[in-house]
Amino acid sequence: MNDVQKILEELCRLRNFGSKLGLERMRSLMRELGNPQNAVPAIHIAGTNGKGSTAAMCEALLREQGLKCGLYTSPHLLRLGERIQVNREILSDEKIAAYVQEVYRAAKIFGKPGDRDFPSFFELMTAIAFLHFSRERCDVAVYECGLGGRLDATNILEPQVATNVIISSIGFDHCDILGSTYAEIATEKAGIIKRGQKVFSGWLPVPAYTVIQDCCRSRGAFFEDVSSLKKTLPETNLFGEHQRHNAALALAAVSSFCKKNVSAGALLKIDWQGRWQSMTLEDGQRLILDVAHNEECAKALDAMLAQTDKKIVAIVGVLGIERARAILKIVSKYARKIILVRPDQERACSQEELESCVPDDFKGTIKFSSLAEIFPKARKCIEQTDDGEIILVAGSCYLVGEALAAVTGTPSFQVHLQDKIENLKK
Repeated sequence: MNDVQKILEELCRLRNFGSKLGLERMRSLMRELGNPQNAVPAIHIAGTNGKGSTAAMCEALLREQGLKCGLYTSPHLLRLGERIQVNREILSDEKIAAYVQEVYRAAKIFGKPGDRDFPSFFELMTAIAFLHFSRERCDVAVYECGLGGRLDATNILEPQVATNVIISSIGFDHCDILGSTYAEIATEKAGIIKRGQKVFSGWLPVPAYTVIQDCCRSRGAFFEDVSSLKKTLPETNLFGEHQRHNAALALAAVSSFCKKNVSAGALLKIDWQGRWQSMTLEDGQRLILDVAHNEECAKALDAMLAQTDKKIVAIVGVLGIERARAILKIVSKYARKIILVRPDQERACSQEELESCVPDDFKGTIKFSSLAEIFPKARKCIEQTDDGEIILVAGSCYLVGEALAAVTGTPSFQVHLQDKIENLKK
């Protein structure tokens, strides 16, 4: 293992200590680094689902305006550097390693890696993003919150920097941390809203909508309900009605940022892997990869599968029983066969747990397998479909990353270099 890989593995080991919600440590770290987050104007995005797609849409629209754009999202699918991109060029392992060493030096004020107060994996990646976008002299950056919003590491962005905010959706996910009602979850997401900002949202459950609107009012932020505008939803090459909602949010926020009505043309050329990503295998079979990983995603998946009007062979792996129940309830409506796999993550459901989540009235075949067995080489799948059927890989982002690596024959993929979320006190 070379020095770069050793540094990345050490960075990854910080995930064993979980997320560390709160802002004071992040503020202190960034002061040590010269507060680079203040150097680049930003659009800040929170929400249960759709954050990544909306961020990619914002980035494409901004870049079409001739702006040099930073993009910070999570998690990644194949390479750690996917999280930090400038004009869609991912950050190389070598540059990440160099930044890690620099940030470690600044983080000595908290002790050493593994100490209780040392920054988390996500905090360090966020710090690297702030540094990189500043040094690349980006004209603008788009930041996706990692978890929640109020206590997320990205939330040290000041309102004069992040002048525009998007709340993409509110649904049930990470309820043990964010709350068990729409209102509680919306309160956490709305924590990124600050005085003077322009806040764009829409298509929210009524209790969540009320919270977002009230937060804007009480904090002196301008709220625009994009769903209420009498405009035709913009078209995008990403499939699904929910993606047109995301496109409308992105277009509104970018138009506000640029202080003009921005052309929607870039929305037809979005490159965002794992979102109903269609591939043709070597034998002509159609494969769809989709990161449908919670209840709200399951509803969107239902709508997309209904539109295709095809039976499927479903390959499913999920993190968390409640999520698995929601996904398998939908998948079972369309599947002739369900293949249950376990992503290479310690929080992943076992195949037996997944089987217990398949509805009792499912009449098709259930099988246990692994991605290595299903996809023995690039563009090859051992599962055979009947005429017109689709092979669907759905569930955890980690599952989709592993499947994408297998199907594309990507060597040395970095699905294991991920965050870890634990139940923590706020």
